[in-house]
Amino acid sequence: MITLKSEREIEMMRKSGAILAGVHLGLRDIIKPGISSWDIEKFANAYIEEHHAKAEEKGFEGYKYATCVSVNDEVAHATPRKDLLLKNGDIVAVDMVVNLDGFMSDSCWTYAVGEISEEKQHLMDVTKKALYLGIDQAVIGNRIGDIGYAIQHYVEDENHMGDVRELIGHGIGPTMHEEPNVPHYGEPGKGLRLREGMTITIEPMVNLGTWEIASKQVPGDTWEYYVSADGTPSAQYEHTLVITKDGPKILTSQDPVEDAKYL
Repeated sequence: MITLKSEREIEMMRKSGAILAGVHLGLRDIIKPGISSWDIEKFANAYIEEHHAKAEEKGFEGYKYATCVSVNDEVAHATPRKDLLLKNGDIVAVDMVVNLDGFMSDSCWTYAVGEISEEKQHLMDVTKKALYLGIDQAVIGNRIGDIGYAIQHYVEDENHMGDVRELIGHGIGPTMHEEPNVPHYGEPGKGLRLREGMTITIEPMVNLGTWEIASKQVPGDTWEYYVSADGTPSAQYEHTLVITKDGPKILTSQDPVEDAKYL
């Protein structure tokens, strides 16, 4: 079932999103060569708790952590690890969901660790722009396929990178994952029509090589995560947004200047 949110619900989701954005802003100073991916988990968990919110991923389908921390060729759902030290030249994507008094926000961001290659920087730039091209299509009367087509065309046709198919965006609130599904590929004019009050995530994952992914299992655990099938680096950017009569409005913005038109 798709729920259309009231002004009050949207405002509470915006407050939740502000907490999540605060974590990402703090991580800009935390992430550097030599820290472990567990240090990212500790910071995020503490920040969320200090702001009287809950890390919603904890306990979801058996997951144990506040964050997913995916490094280099890891595409999504990788766990934070005490023995995984970040190195100069790595890229790391940090994904989390914040629950503030029952109101959800979901956002992922990719960070450079120290000095990275031009190739990895280009991957990050393309992925971030793909997110915003998708957001631009999230207007009343458009269809889900318009979002996916804008992302896929830019990633694959213009930049010859891999637009991951298996992992997609989704509706959000009052639970973490709701209808509608929001693929990052598609045909313009196809799929569900977008309506005012819908809250969704758009979260493209882009591989430098193939769009295909493979699953791996955390050693000593049953948890599965995903890597690029060909071992190439992967990046992800994600926002939670609401569709309004004034266009898409980002609820997890980190930058009021860059995102001015979406606030």
